[in-house]
Amino acid sequence: MAGKLTMLDLLKAEDIKKSLEFFAGEAFDPKKFFEIVGLRAMSAEDVKKVFQVLDVDGSGFIEEEELKYVLQGFSKEGRELTDAETKAFLTAADKDGDGKIGIDEFEVLVHE
Repeated sequence: MAGKLTMLDLLKAEDIKKSLEFFAGEAFDPKKFFEIVGLRAMSAEDVKKVFQVLDVDGSGFIEEEELKYVLQGFSKEGRELTDAETKAFLTAADKDGDGKIGIDEFEVLVHE
């Protein structure tokens, strides 16, 4: 599918590497991750482009199963999130309680 954005179109490779290295040995904290990777400084529009890269199945939501692999969405070297980290991430972002993260919920989490 030509024209599909990648993380490297949106973020700096060194920021991705730095953030993945930081969380290789640390418990995953989405807000801290978004700050280190440079997402927090991005416009809402660009954050939504990142969301679209992470929404692997194109459903318009990041479901719990996709969340587990969210770091791999930034780089193949990213580790899988643990079940506890995945649930904490979902809880932090899922404002309407539907069990998945919508594009607006993602943008709010990044910038809150």
